[in-house]
Amino acid sequence: MPDKSRAHSFNAAAAQYAANRPSYPPALLDTVEELMGRPLPGARVADIGAGTGIATALLHERGADVIAVEPGDGMAAQFRRMLPDLPIVRGDGNALPLAGASCDLITYAQSWHWTDTDRSVPEALRVLRPGGALALWWNTTAFDVPWIAAQAERITTRCGASSVPQARPDDSSAVRLAGLSGLHSTRRQMRWSRAVPLDTHLANIASYSAFLVLGEADAQAFLADERGRLREIFPDGTVEETYLVDLLVATSS
Repeated sequence: MPDKSRAHSFNAAAAQYAANRPSYPPALLDTVEELMGRPLPGARVADIGAGTGIATALLHERGADVIAVEPGDGMAAQFRRMLPDLPIVRGDGNALPLAGASCDLITYAQSWHWTDTDRSVPEALRVLRPGGALALWWNTTAFDVPWIAAQAERITTRCGASSVPQARPDDSSAVRLAGLSGLHSTRRQMRWSRAVPLDTHLANIASYSAFLVLGEADAQAFLADERGRLREIFPDGTVEETYLVDLLVATSS
């Protein structure tokens, strides 16, 4: 079951999340279109667990008719500030506030692992139109980059559990989709990077759910130590972050 305290922790840091979290590369939506077998322009899309609207905005820019679904007060308020012209409704993946057979595509960007799959799987299938698709994706850790791997280990040690996106947070719950009658799933991975100021990199780390429930003193001590380490690696203050987007698209017949 998802950790509810971690799931709700984002609401108090919605502005920080919006300002510092990475987006996704253009190749991601190119691949979603390829695997769902239709273009996004004109497609009816529901973005579940939309948060501050990072994925919702990209889907809208591609021409999709997109509606966001978000359970958190803080995240929904930040979404409305940033994307006032896009529709958002309150709800979560376990009980979608959407009509049956109403969507061509349902997306879960960094959010599927917060659902209870015993409930979210049948809900997604209820809302999906015949021939539609589900797309789940995460920005995961590029462990082949030495400084990133070392940082991930330090974060795990400090928080007492994995708090960086090492892989899909619950691989088994995602793969469950592949075994459902009438669904065919395909997994793809895409590597990408972004160059950001050191402050942005540290603020992104501080927006991880495990840090948001960590004591303030412990979190600030870790970030101060991390600042010193990264200054040695990136003396100009610009951090090159590398990600591996892990995507699973399941299509119905």
